[in-house]
Amino acid sequence: MESFYSTDELRKLKFASVGNNVLISRKSSIYNPEKINIGSNVRIDDFCILSGVIIIGSYVHIAAYSALYGGEKGITIQNFANISSKITIYSISDDYSGKSMTNPMIPDKYKNIQSEEVVIERHVILGSGSVVLPGVKLREGSAFGAMTLINRSSEPWSINAGIPFKKINERSKLLLDLEREFNKESENHE
Repeated sequence: MESFYSTDELRKLKFASVGNNVLISRKSSIYNPEKINIGSNVRIDDFCILSGVIIIGSYVHIAAYSALYGGEKGITIQNFANISSKITIYSISDDYSGKSMTNPMIPDKYKNIQSEEVVIERHVILGSGSVVLPGVKLREGSAFGAMTLINRSSEPWSINAGIPFKKINERSKLLLDLEREFNKESENHE
């Protein structure tokens, strides 16, 4: 048995859409695939959890043990983004104030669910063990070190780290030249 689902098997899972050259580990857990759109050239590794509304662009890697909880507001991951291992992305969360009950076994009328879209723009890279909370927009090219708590939106082309994160440097845009070269080369091979 192969480590990744075949194209036919992916089709049978009934994703909202799936592009070409998509590798999803058989050891991943996919909930509500009809709410999940996946571009081309995407790899999702072992023990990942995908649940709720999720849009994944092209040339995206989601490394082992990562979890994406899209809820109804959703998570969007744009092209060329990288989700390192053990990342957790929440677009939905319980209310921790004590003014409502918590956990999925409690009826909604007793809870105050916090739900806001998460957007991860092009060329964002998230370091291992980081956590992304509801409502943030990670701007193009922003990078986050390992174990970073991301509780607010970032500046584009910034390098960030910490709990909660703070900007520690500017990030080079040289990779945009590499992207242009890559895209041109890819077009020539089609």
